[in-house]
Amino acid sequence: MTQKIKIIATNAAGERGSKFPVKELLLDQDGIVGDVHAGTIRPVSMFDEAQAERFSKITGAVKPDHGEFAENILFKTSEILDIKTFDRFVKGDVILEVTQKGKPFHDEFREPGNYVMPREGIFCRVLNGGILKAGNEMEYLPKIFRAKIITLSDRASRGVYEDKSGPALTQILEKHFQKINWRLETENIILPDSEEKLREILESALKSSDIIITTGGTGIGPRDITPEVMKPFIHKEIPGIIEMIRWKYGVEKPGALISRALAGVNGKTLLFALPGSVRAVGEYMTEINKHLEHLIYMIEGVERH
Repeated sequence: MTQKIKIIATNAAGERGSKFPVKELLLDQDGIVGDVHAGTIRPVSMFDEAQAERFSKITGAVKPDHGEFAENILFKTSEILDIKTFDRFVKGDVILEVTQKGKPFHDEFREPGNYVMPREGIFCRVLNGGILKAGNEMEYLPKIFRAKIITLSDRASRGVYEDKSGPALTQILEKHFQKINWRLETENIILPDSEEKLREILESALKSSDIIITTGGTGIGPRDITPEVMKPFIHKEIPGIIEMIRWKYGVEKPGALISRALAGVNGKTLLFALPGSVRAVGEYMTEINKHLEHLIYMIEGVERH
């Protein structure tokens, strides 16, 4: 079932911290035309009416007036939404994308023990402009990151032995996304060490995946072809992460220095070619996960402060 929000009130700011009601909001790529926050890192703010009601119940305070939490858009829904970064709100041509949930608090939003806007405020950028006003309904589109995990192994593809590195990699990635509170769907594929098959899968995966990770085929054996196949698909290489991993683990395990692992970007898709052992997958993903959020924010062009 499609989830929707209904706009209850619209407000603009003539000076920081001061919002006043307006009949409609005219949005362009910088935010709300005429609003003091246009062109900043948090150009459009939204707030769920249910959170305002919850605030009143917790504090015993009178329900705040529209705009009192410094929101541009006050909305209501049939149920409180689990809103996360990169979710979208759409009405016709207008597209708002969530770039941040909550922010550092300011004293003017303070009630004893409660910082409502800093905790529950939703901050968006404008992907496509237009006009919004009270009474409009917007469709809520949760962002689901999609990862393609590809195991390269002749023997695993023939069923000679069970693929363990692919499932291990998937488990590590899913656990990390749970930790950072982002949604993730994964798909695992097992391929023989075939240039043609890997190339076909990469071409297809780039159309629908946010992350593509291969495991296996990064050595120097005659059937190790993963880096050669993946490299043409990488438009911007990220050598630092892989170099650091090779150095870190190669100090104690010289065999790690032979790995020809890769990391890079194609459009808005991250690509990684990792070694094929379960141990190596754990080592590489431990380091990659430390940078994953920052990489995605950079790819999306979202500033974080």
